Amino acid sequence: MPQILLHRRREDGATSVEYAIMASLIAAVAAAAVTQLGLAVLNLFQIVAGLFS
Repeated sequence: MPQILLHRRREDGATSVEYAIMASLIAAVAAAAVTQLGLAVLNLFQIVAGLFS
């Protein structure tokens, strides 16, 4: 019985690490997407500003 509890504890630890890795990857993808979107909006504003000058 104690071996089952020990094994269960190990699974929880692995699950926590997996969630942390998944969250960090999602955060990295979100940061890259926001950066690309920001650059696209900046480019659009520069084009529109060029039309008025």
